[in-house]
Formats: sequence, structure tokens, C-alpha cells
Amino acid sequence: MNIQESRILFEKAKKYIPGGVNSPVRAFKAVGGIPRFIERGKGARIFDADRNSYLDYVCSWGAIILGHAEAGVVSVVKNTIENGTSFGAVTALEVELAETIVNAVPGIEQVRLVNSGTEAVMSAIRLARGYTKRNRIIKFEGCYHGHADSMLIKAGSGAATFGIPDSMGIPADIAKYTTVVPYNDLEAVRQVMDDDVAAIIVEPVCGNMGVVLPQKGFLEGLREITTQYNSLLIFDEVITGFRLSYGGAQQIFGIIPDITCLGKIIGGGFPIGAYGGKREIMEYISPVGGVYQAGTLSGNPVAVQAGLVTLKSLNIIGVYDFMETHAAKLANGIQKVAKKAGIAITVNRIGSMFSVFFTDTVVTNYSMAQQSDSQRYASFFNHMLDNAIYLPPSRLEAWFIGLAHTSEDIEETIRAAEKAF
Repeated sequence: MNIQESRILFEKAKKYIPGGVNSPVRAFKAVGGIPRFIERGKGARIFDADRNSYLDYVCSWGAIILGHAEAGVVSVVKNTIENGTSFGAVTALEVELAETIVNAVPGIEQVRLVNSGTEAVMSAIRLARGYTKRNRIIKFEGCYHGHADSMLIKAGSGAATFGIPDSMGIPADIAKYTTVVPYNDLEAVRQVMDDDVAAIIVEPVCGNMGVVLPQKGFLEGLREITTQYNSLLIFDEVITGFRLSYGGAQQIFGIIPDITCLGKIIGGGFPIGAYGGKREIMEYISPVGGVYQAGTLSGNPVAVQAGLVTLKSLNIIGVYDFMETHAAKLANGIQKVAKKAGIAITVNRIGSMFSVFFTDTVVTNYSMAQQSDSQRYASFFNHMLDNAIYLPPSRLEAWFIGLAHTSEDIEETIRAAEKAF
């Protein structure tokens, strides 16, 4: 595969951008080789600067669910841009998106739009502290909640991939207010819980240590513990919101958090984030309450309109069943060809997101995910890339299926995996 143009661009990028990338995992350090510079996407495929075509299972880290350059999204974005790109003032569009989110997500009665998942979590944490008048936050090892200081303690995603030290750039006086315990371990939560805990924040399904599912009773237990201590339960559904179901993971598991963080899909491929929850809690936010949070581009009309079209397309009977069927076919197919080749893997899947771990043990937390074979994943990744399949360039990230992936795409991917194994 010719990648000469990507090679040239990467060398140039390293002169002007740290590491040549604007987000660490894009550098391919965990898997080796030259990152592909993507020029365009269409449907389930992306195309690089050397005109190579790849079946895409990164999908902008889960943000793209309808497919790249989906006609409906492109059309409304063009029309919206003609009226202006940003006003720093209220618009009817942001009210419509807020109403759509409130009507879809069980735990949200009011919602505030922001510009990223990191910003949504940062604001939700501040709101939880302001509402409870407490300081401490409990999070789970390997869960990634964006790069705000207090959330980078033993974080997943890129921080885990690169082995970033917890102390790097984070003052100890900030870090001390974050307590980290293993995912799926309720007893560990009980041991560190006290009356100064403002909130427990959790990915209801982890997507940033690879896909790791909550064990039976785990989310229920968190709801019980936070209720007992009058603390808040925050679900980080930046990945799972509108992906696992129209109402997110909380709809599937029947657990209603106090605050929900959203992002990715609600912007239809544009930068966006949101946090919402019970009206009583949300009215602590300025200008109604005293917890301050603001943003020049919050509710940006282009992102909001792209999100609206995306959510309307997802609110159709059969959409999630379609993605479930294709994801199950791919996950099962990969397991089958790995077994045939005598290679031990564990596949964790729920709905349209899954991960392939090179290990023969069940993966239920961050420690187990880290024990999977990184060198084998890197080898697998590069074999798949050479066969025009674009996977996450880290074993600790999720794969995503979208509505644009076809049965033929799935079969092509399984054949490539068989060849790679």
C-alpha cells in the first residue's frame, strides 16, 4: 500500500504540532507505523492522502453513526452555514436539540449544551460539588472522562495507552479530591465512601479501556450507595449516549443517574457536548443558580443542526436492531476465525460497540484489559490496515459499527481478520 503522502505530511506535521497530532492516539505510537492522513469519508469508508480506501471501525471515535458525509447531515449543514456559523446568542435550534435530548434520555429533565465531552464532565463535576457542598469525587480505574485535571487520575483511553503518570501536570492539591477504585468492584466503593463524596462518576459501559461491561448488580449498587450517602451519580454517556439505544445505557440497564454527560453522536460529527439531569440540580447553574459555566460557541447552530438530523434518523424503529445484527455478526466472525487459527482472544461487545482483547481471560476491569497482549494487537492492527481495514490504533479503545456498514463490509472484514490471524 502506497503511503508516501501520509509519510511526508507526518514529517511536516511534527515540525509544527507536538508529535505531529492534535490528539495523542492518532500518532500510532501504540501500534507503530505511519498514521494515515485522512482526506475524506463516505459511508463506511475513509480515504487517505494517497487515495487508499479503508473500511472504518473508528468512526471518529464513535461520533459518526449514520456514516461519513451522510446526505441528510451534509444538506442541513450547508443550509445552516449560509445563515451564519456562530452568534453567541440564543437560537431556536438549540432549544429544539435540548427538547429532543430531554425527551429521549430518561435521566435528563434539563440540559446545558457545551463544546466537548471533556467540558461536559468538567461542568458536571462542578455542578455536583456546588449542589452537594462537598469536595470529593469517586471515579473508576481506566474510565476516561476527558482531560480535565481531576479526571486524569488513572484514566483510560490515550492516557492508558501512553502510560501517562498520574502526577504529570496535575497539582497534588487537586488530585487529592479524586478517589479511584477498580471498575465492577462495589466493595471497593463502599470502603472509600463517606459524607464528603459529592458524586460517583462512571462510564455505564466502558469504552476507554476497551469495551468493558458492567457486571450484574454493579450499576444498581452504585445507585444504592449514592442514594444512601446523599451523593450524586453521574453517568458519562459521551460514548454510549444514543449509541447503545436512543435513551443510552441508562435506558438499557434501567438505572437513572442524577446527571448525564453526552457528546459525540449528538453533534452529528461536529464538536459538541452536553450535561443534563434533574431540574432541581440543573437549576443550580448560572444564570438561575450560583454554579458558573459559560461558552462562546455553546449551542453552535451548525453542530446543533447536524445533531438534530442525526438524532431524528436514529429515532426510527429497527435502527438499533440493524446495528446490533451487524456488530454481532462481526464479533462472532472474528472469534470464529481466531479460534480456527489457534489464537486466543476475548471479545467484549454490547450493541454496536466492541473490543478484541488478545487474552484468554475474561476482561472485567482495567487491570485485566492492560494484561492483554499489546504486541499482538499491534501486529493484528497493521495486518488489518494493510488489508484496508481501519481499526483503533490502541488495544484499549472501542470499535464501532454504524448504519452505513453493510453485510458485505462485515464479510470483507472477517476475511481480512482470518488472513491477519
